[in-house]
Amino acid sequence: MVAFTHVSVLPDAVMSYWPADPAGWYLDATVGGGGHSRLLLDRLPQANLIAVDQDPAALAEARRVLSPFDGRVSFYAQNFRDLPNVLAQQGIDGVDGVLFDLGVSSPQFDVPERGFSYHVDAPLDMRMDPENPVTAFRLVNMKSRQEITAALRDYGEERWASRIAQFIVEARTLEPIRTTGQLVEVVKAAIPASARRTGGHPARRTFQALRIWVNDELEALKDGLEAGLGVLNPNGHLVVISFHSLEDRIVKHQFREWQQNAMGKVLTTHPVVPDETETEVNSRARSAKLRAFQR
Repeated sequence: MVAFTHVSVLPDAVMSYWPADPAGWYLDATVGGGGHSRLLLDRLPQANLIAVDQDPAALAEARRVLSPFDGRVSFYAQNFRDLPNVLAQQGIDGVDGVLFDLGVSSPQFDVPERGFSYHVDAPLDMRMDPENPVTAFRLVNMKSRQEITAALRDYGEERWASRIAQFIVEARTLEPIRTTGQLVEVVKAAIPASARRTGGHPARRTFQALRIWVNDELEALKDGLEAGLGVLNPNGHLVVISFHSLEDRIVKHQFREWQQNAMGKVLTTHPVVPDETETEVNSRARSAKLRAFQR
């Protein structure tokens, strides 16, 4: 298996928007490789951190990276929808800062057997939580053409959603679509050659849509934001990094609604994005947007 290596996105911005209570409690709702949490614990030597992730591989790496801070970090293998339960287990009433770093981490893309990448032939999986019974294989081979069309359109913003869904249904009547490589070939066949010449890899939007569908990402995000606000202490900060327009739109609208309902204030009039220096070092940071809210 490929080693778990991950470059944290917008680290300076995260540190500037997370509150700086030296002895505060902080919660990383998607700890991943632990990069942001390590920066926080380095900066605030008396702070305590709750590290949450639904991916056991990510959580294992976070344990390794954050081992120098033993005694100040607690780890929970849970979805961020369950943050109130996490705090109950921890025995505290609230935290001073919550971070959501959304999307798929570099190691999840880079480990072929996870099935997230369209660059390597691997089993169609795409589950962030290995206990999740829903896989990309199951959706591609069992859902109706109408359901697949809707997912590709709504989650992938795919112009050719209907045509791709039709080709998927036709292909699976001959044999199950078991691998990422098979699916890529079906998508390529569905999209006209002239349209494949621009816009990056032709399967990019299809794979994004399936990943979101498998992991119920958008509904989980809505629930997670509510849970994150619910566990914040007064004046606490909620920081969210998103990687595509669907996520960012949910975050923007939720923050705006909270502000209108006098539940706090939006700290970022416009999203914070990486500068050219960061994107040169980490190409996957290009689409990142950070928004922050104070309860």
